Amino acid sequence: LTLFISLMKPKVKVSRASTDVCTKMVKCFGMLWDLKARMTENSGTFWKNGLHKPPGSIKRVGRGQGKVASQNLPKTLVMLKKPPWNHDKDYDQVKFDEFNSKMDDVWLDDSNSADLEFSIDPSEVVGTGISKLNLHPSLSGREAHSPSRPTLLPRQKARSSETQVPRNIYTPPPHPPSTAALNSPSSTTSVDNAMRHVAVPRLSSTSREEKHVAKFTALLAEECPDLDNLRKIAWFGCPKEHRPDVWQMLSGYLPPNKSRRVETLQRKRSEYWRFVKQYFKTRTDANFSGLYHQIHIDIPRTNPTVKLFQHEKVQSAFERILYVWAYRNPGSGYVQGINDLVTPFYVVFLARYVDDEVETTNVDNISDEILSNTEADTYWCLSKLLDNLHDNYTFAQPGIQMKVHDLRRLVQRMDGTLDKHLEVNMIEYLQFSFRWMNNLLMRELPLRCTIRLWDTYMCEPNGFSHFHLYVCAKFLTKWSKVIKSLTDFQAVMIFLQSLPTTKWTDDDIAELVSEAFQLKCLFPKAVTHVAGTT
Repeated sequence: LTLFISLMKPKVKVSRASTDVCTKMVKCFGMLWDLKARMTENSGTFWKNGLHKPPGSIKRVGRGQGKVASQNLPKTLVMLKKPPWNHDKDYDQVKFDEFNSKMDDVWLDDSNSADLEFSIDPSEVVGTGISKLNLHPSLSGREAHSPSRPTLLPRQKARSSETQVPRNIYTPPPHPPSTAALNSPSSTTSVDNAMRHVAVPRLSSTSREEKHVAKFTALLAEECPDLDNLRKIAWFGCPKEHRPDVWQMLSGYLPPNKSRRVETLQRKRSEYWRFVKQYFKTRTDANFSGLYHQIHIDIPRTNPTVKLFQHEKVQSAFERILYVWAYRNPGSGYVQGINDLVTPFYVVFLARYVDDEVETTNVDNISDEILSNTEADTYWCLSKLLDNLHDNYTFAQPGIQMKVHDLRRLVQRMDGTLDKHLEVNMIEYLQFSFRWMNNLLMRELPLRCTIRLWDTYMCEPNGFSHFHLYVCAKFLTKWSKVIKSLTDFQAVMIFLQSLPTTKWTDDDIAELVSEAFQLKCLFPKAVTHVAGTT
């Protein structure tokens, strides 16, 4: 602009290049002035005239229609040439209609909206859905939906032929839809009804169990299985055929190394029977007659509803196991409730040799060698368990007293209204939870559920003591709603002493231990977190 003004002054000499630039600037000002005048005259109809389609419109493009036809606009509407740093070529002039074609998606004018109306045929949508269903492997070899299938373009046909879905991923639908049902005009949700039959990829319970068993089989087949990996998979439950070996290894009774197992079992079993020969004869002595008498009267009370435990051979085995253990552990001795802890080990180890249900099997058909080996294995695993619960069975049972106290502190933080309800009805935690700690919930759960619970206990650090506290807390709060509906001492105590768990399955135990594990993560140290004031 300064250069242009200097040219207007008289007697000013400038170069030829400056003159050319000024000439171009004059032409540019003329173009802009002409454009301003045109838009001022047609400001209301510039985008609405017949020469220009509104921005955002849908244009049909056919063969040879890749470019918009030129509009007869004034020649003065010419944009500037390309940047001045390239002077080798003369550049084509770009007209305004090309600029318009690039900017036609800015907005849409209502006056031309009628030209843009379009609709979707519902039959085409249904037909497309049916064609996709016909490609599904679960419908291969079954009734085809060709009558209503739309004609595919060549590109679509090629794509459909190339699409191959693995047949082993999806489960076939139990009742595939028929052609008439999918094409019925009376149905307003034909597509939804059709897609409802598409199977969701999932593993059946049988497949999950097979994979779970395969993990145990592969791990136990190793020369020396990794106990940490064994605990990880056994936490979710052990298969029946592998449970004896898993329990014995996780208890510390059976060595993981395969080459040492046979020799260890022979040695430990022989050692147990030496104990029996040495100690069991003292049961008639005056100093030990009271101990034997207590064991003798408790054995028939051990799960009286289970046929296996009422057999004379089994009861005699339990007497020897408990008497030998009490004789060799005079610091605690025998306490009522320990007799219940024998039963899960005995059932699990005997199941190795029995094909049918162990609880109802005929003991007379089992050889004496199998019964003696089962008895010895049960003794050693019971000893390993009680070594970690020694405080529960010493004088005054201080271990149980502390766990009952911790249980109340934990419930106060989990469900304060439940704790208040028990207090209002004058119910002490010791009155119902003492048995939970002493018998490890064996009186509250069926035997099959106790065995599943012990699968997880075996895998948890201090599972029978520390983790059991959180299981009891979740077990109590599980019945919170029912307990709060009972308004007197007698009703609450009767309910707590006969909880409705007879129909529980492994799934219920899995849910219980999962919730207890979450609680354990919230309270990683029970002594620290439950000992504070509320």
